[in-house]
Amino acid sequence: MARFMGRSWVARVFPGRRPRSRRRERPQEAGRRPRVWRHVRSVAGQVLVLQLIIVLLLGAAAATALVLQVRHDATDEARGRSIAVAESFANSPGMLQALRSRDPTAVLQPKAEALRKKTGLDFVVVTNDKGIRLTHPKPDRIGKPYVGSIDSALHGHTTTGTGPGTLGEAMDALVPIFDRNHKVVGAVGAGITISKVSGLADRQLPLLIGAVTASLALATGGTAMVSRRLRRQTRGLEPGEMTRMYEHHDAVLHAVREGVLIVDGDERLVLANDEASRLLDLPPRPEGRPVHQLGLDPGMAGLLVSRRVVTDEVLVAGDRLLAVNNRPTDRDGGPPGSVATLRDSTELRALSGRADVAQKRLKLLYDASVEVGTTLDVERTAEELTRVAVPRFADFATVDLADPVPRGEEPSVVGGAEMCRAAVHGIRPEHPFYPVGERFSFAASTPQAWGLGSGQAVVEDDLTRAPGWQAQDPDQTRKVIDYGVRSLVTVPLQARGVLLGVVNFWRMAERDPFEEEEVTLAEELASHAAVCIDNARRYTREHTMAVTLQHSLLPRAVPAQSALDVAFRYLPAESGVGGDWFDVIPLPGARVALVVGDVVGHGLHAAATMGRLRTAVHNFSTLDLPPDEILTHLDDLVARIDQDESPLGQGLPGGGGEPLTGATGATCLYAIYDPVTRRCTMARAGHPPPAVVSPDGSVEFPDLPAGPPLGLGGLPFDTAELELAENSHVVLYTDGLIEDRRREIDVGLEMLRDALSHPGRSPEEICTEVLDAMLPTQPGDDIALIAARTRVLGPGRVVSSDVPNDPAAVAGVRAGALRQLEEWGMEEVAFTAELVLSELITNAIRHATGPIRLQLVRDRGLICEVSDTSSTSPHLRYATPIDEGGRGLFLVAQFAERWGTRYTSGGKVIWAELALPEPQEPSEVSPSAQASPPPAVPEPS
Repeated sequence: MARFMGRSWVARVFPGRRPRSRRRERPQEAGRRPRVWRHVRSVAGQVLVLQLIIVLLLGAAAATALVLQVRHDATDEARGRSIAVAESFANSPGMLQALRSRDPTAVLQPKAEALRKKTGLDFVVVTNDKGIRLTHPKPDRIGKPYVGSIDSALHGHTTTGTGPGTLGEAMDALVPIFDRNHKVVGAVGAGITISKVSGLADRQLPLLIGAVTASLALATGGTAMVSRRLRRQTRGLEPGEMTRMYEHHDAVLHAVREGVLIVDGDERLVLANDEASRLLDLPPRPEGRPVHQLGLDPGMAGLLVSRRVVTDEVLVAGDRLLAVNNRPTDRDGGPPGSVATLRDSTELRALSGRADVAQKRLKLLYDASVEVGTTLDVERTAEELTRVAVPRFADFATVDLADPVPRGEEPSVVGGAEMCRAAVHGIRPEHPFYPVGERFSFAASTPQAWGLGSGQAVVEDDLTRAPGWQAQDPDQTRKVIDYGVRSLVTVPLQARGVLLGVVNFWRMAERDPFEEEEVTLAEELASHAAVCIDNARRYTREHTMAVTLQHSLLPRAVPAQSALDVAFRYLPAESGVGGDWFDVIPLPGARVALVVGDVVGHGLHAAATMGRLRTAVHNFSTLDLPPDEILTHLDDLVARIDQDESPLGQGLPGGGGEPLTGATGATCLYAIYDPVTRRCTMARAGHPPPAVVSPDGSVEFPDLPAGPPLGLGGLPFDTAELELAENSHVVLYTDGLIEDRRREIDVGLEMLRDALSHPGRSPEEICTEVLDAMLPTQPGDDIALIAARTRVLGPGRVVSSDVPNDPAAVAGVRAGALRQLEEWGMEEVAFTAELVLSELITNAIRHATGPIRLQLVRDRGLICEVSDTSSTSPHLRYATPIDEGGRGLFLVAQFAERWGTRYTSGGKVIWAELALPEPQEPSEVSPSAQASPPPAVPEPS
């Protein structure tokens, strides 16, 4: 029989619940007290009266405290103001002179009145050492004795006091006046009515009254709400009525053939009827005991205290299967706890086992869909498949892929192709199977070969009786059998009509062999994994193509030049290759151009666009243009690329082609270094600024105008020119080096400054140490880095001279040049140089204007430069047999290795480079130029 814990069980378990047989409130009977008086006699009414009294007392106390505090504060304020005014006036400049003057009142009366009006005081009075007033707000009182005692002031003490004034109680202060010998020569009195500084109580008293009124209203309303709540909970039921209700509940609970359990919020059993005690084998008198101490199954006990909603969930209780329904009791304002009903469903035992197996299989398939294919790596995907299957489906799992698959290629015929073990995983770290990376071919009799040929899964429930499988490798298969492996199911990995390999699930002898109904689960796992492996294979192929393309587009070595020692690094992002690029371009006159850029995006399109920009930079560099003009041409090129590849302006003829994504922008930094003048001219288009490292190790980021990114069009680019000391380093980089998700760009620049601020390092060492200090663990963007150490062509390798604007002076200039060539030991090119110089100087004298200057530079060859102030460029033409002239530049082009024209701010320079018959190192070079040539730069990784 169910036991109720006390007569008020329903009130405690279901407070606020409305009984099904709701009673209407009965009319008031005759002779009863009025409802108002009954309300006052009730607990709620008494609480209301008590709260009203407390609020009134608190309001009165607060008002009294406010008045007293305001009175005290006003007195202190009046005292401080009176003392401050009196002391400041007593110590004011000129006070002693005024007291000693013939008419002190004439001097002090205006000042005292002005001070009184400015400070708001009632009076400011000055007396002499006899106590006679010298100033007063009322002139008729001047010359009369000071009202009150001034003895303390005459003895050098400051006094204050309160007393009745004209407008009420006032505060006055008397301060002595000292001469230079610290003798009292007078006094200053100041006073103010206290009511003038007291007004806070008048402002705060209405607020206090309002607060008290609001508190009374809240107390009244709160008590009324509590009273209504109590009446709703009792519903007007009398004790007899509640007793009958309890009896009815008791009869119903013991009559039903369904177990009922009620658990409170403290996880203790409140009620258990007879059927629940029988089904759960509860101990005698279980009410009031914790649920976990009733000897219940852990699953049943956990459900009863979980308070979760359950409908017909089947749980095991001893030899019974119980269908359980559970509902919390506090959903509609009841107390915390839960009510559970139990039904005997032992006949569902067989079905529950199958449902449990099906649930586990569905969970395995769900986990496979989440955990397999998290990356686009073939080997990693194969390993994820084995880890999902072990140990829930198999004891060991192996994945064998066709040899071309890990490389991203598509296998042609898997049946006879060479296989590669891609993943092995099991319940133990050691195993008897082929290791990862082993290559082999399946024999025709093996179940793997049968599966690849038919495209279906094959099951071997006993490997000891599988001669076809043992024919693969007798020694290896014997190790597998001796290890304890007994059953196998092999499933081909097929996706999009392509056979990629097989997955093998193995079970030990201690476990039930695979059954035919488990083949479907194996096929589902293999099907999902095959799609993921094929996606990874396709990505590997695309990634390999992009890497190959990018490596073919990036420079693999530094070209031969004498201006800079250069080292570089390129690191692709983990997500794939991108559009970062760099270049080192030799220019005429021993100059070198350093270029670094970044195309927005990743993949083949970004790499192809990068190659187009690098080719364009090479072509524009042959024109020998300044950096800002180079960037202007690149800006036009990127704008045309975007326009040509936009969805509205592209597509294959005839339609049907998918729209390509435009370049959407790029950044670039172009710098030209001249080893003769040690000047470096730079311009950038939306690219991070370069870093310049001085020989002493100080790092500077030049204030180079940023310029807009390439592709916007119409905006100009500005250049900046720096003069670099010998053995300085110029460091160019892309934003992937300094930008990261976990740090700001300013932090990255400071980290780069710290990494570069170490003198005495080579460019190779700079690249290595900068990457070690700043490379993220998982680079999200490409990184291109160039470190270049400057060289200088000293006076021993550069000779300049002015050329008179007279054809007769050509012979003398030519003779001086030949003597210089003899000093340099370059007699082999003397004849050619004489011919080239004669033509260039003669053309400048004949066709150019302004001063003409000749410069010879000894580099890897001989560089001849003739500059003038004319902006016209010579034109190479081919003279006919009857023409008298026009063959000079043709001869220059034939004898010189290269020749051309570059424009400067003051005119132009016509140059020609003559190759030496045999390579030789310069004999007179600066200390940095005498160093060994730069080491070979590794190929970009």
